[in-house]
Amino acid sequence: MLWHDIASIDDLVADSGVCALVENTQIALFYIPQEPAAVFAINNYDPIGDANVLSRGIIGSMQNSLVVASPLYKQHFCLQTGQCIEQSDVCVATYPVKIENDRVFVQAQVCAEQTSAA
Repeated sequence: MLWHDIASIDDLVADSGVCALVENTQIALFYIPQEPAAVFAINNYDPIGDANVLSRGIIGSMQNSLVVASPLYKQHFCLQTGQCIEQSDVCVATYPVKIENDRVFVQAQVCAEQTSAA
């Protein structure tokens, strides 16, 4: 699979989110600088709020998981799995990320698919 060079690690905001467009998909990137440093990539689309806003959410922890709280209705999405903590039938897509030579790369291939209740 193709890795997309998104940005320098210095372009990301520590303990916060930014949005990148990868193959016409908005992806929210979250940089956690604590050792070991990590970058998480999830779809920027909040399926509950029906808007591309997750990159503007607040990072925290809940149920032993790193999460982002949607700025709209405050649901929490796990940064590793995309699962919504409050609604088990909802999750957002997650994407593979790697850091090489201080560059952040994302694969457009989805790790976990977004689903929602019908």
